[in-house]
Amino acid sequence: MATISCRVKNNDDSVIQLLNPNRQTIYFKDVRPLKDSRFQLVNFSDNELRVSLSNVSLSDEGRYVCQLYTDPPQEAYADITVLVPPGSPIIESHEDMVREGNETELTCTAMGSKPAASIRWMKGEEELTGETTVEETYDRMFTVTSRVRFSVTKEDDGVPVDCIIDHPAAKDLLAQRHLEVLYKPEVKIVVAYPEGLPREGDNLDLTCIAEGKPHPHQINWLRVDEDVPPHAVVTGSDLYIENLNKSYNGTYRCVASNAVGEAYDDYILYVYDAPTTLPTPTTNPVNTQDSRAGEGAPQKIDHAVIGGVVAVVMFAILCALIVLGRYFARHKGTYFTHEAKGADDAADADTAIINAEGGHNNTDEKKEYYI
Repeated sequence: MATISCRVKNNDDSVIQLLNPNRQTIYFKDVRPLKDSRFQLVNFSDNELRVSLSNVSLSDEGRYVCQLYTDPPQEAYADITVLVPPGSPIIESHEDMVREGNETELTCTAMGSKPAASIRWMKGEEELTGETTVEETYDRMFTVTSRVRFSVTKEDDGVPVDCIIDHPAAKDLLAQRHLEVLYKPEVKIVVAYPEGLPREGDNLDLTCIAEGKPHPHQINWLRVDEDVPPHAVVTGSDLYIENLNKSYNGTYRCVASNAVGEAYDDYILYVYDAPTTLPTPTTNPVNTQDSRAGEGAPQKIDHAVIGGVVAVVMFAILCALIVLGRYFARHKGTYFTHEAKGADDAADADTAIINAEGGHNNTDEKKEYYI
């Protein structure tokens, strides 16, 4: 509803009338010559003519004239602008589902608005930039179309894309579409048993978890570069091997595939020796715990045994040194000097020195002794 009011100051009983944009008289004083019941008199006095217009349409837009019959006549003008909200927006896509890594294009259309609406795009919390075209129709209305194009990833699956319409005559007007993204499987191998390191004699239970869109239709187990052990049991996504031994070492692979592609995950099996059971005193619970702690860790060395061996070796070396010392003491050699040559014919040591070849004449000097 629109209200048109015509006010006059200091009126001298002049006639007031209201004209439409086509210069047709709507009201002459309090009389309505125009046969349009949507116009109704709200108030009439010497100073005011107020008229209401219900169910406004686009044809009612234009300039209205308030005219006062004086000499010369006086006029005042009021413009009515009619806003037409767009219809519900329509969002379309060329394909319902798109593969990861590919591009998708969405189109949003807002029809029959005045003035032209504006369109914004949101993908989740991210704002996108679209290309907009505006078309004016024959009835002075506008149709707005916006296109947006972007690449998708598997993380975009299920994310809403909103086409938001901004218009002065409409609020909270939008269209929404959830993305459907196809992506190849994501594969992960989980060890159900054993909880620790696999040892000889243990059983091995592996579970292959594969998620994709569409859901993987095939899951296979294989052993890289070798055959799977003949008694291994494959049940769906599970691989079970009893009584492990070192010949089963290798890389076990779970391969999952769907319409988009395939992916795999590897598990490297290394079978450790079975734990060795050593006799331990029942009164020492610490040793029992140590024997179970840290699977795969090396056995602790007995330091008492090492100390005893070292002591025996040192004792043997000491005994050998004593024996060698006594042997050399008993078998010391005879020491001859050049001066002592010919001493065998001398009666005493002094005479031997005097008689020695090259001996000294002075018998009081250079006596030599063996200590």
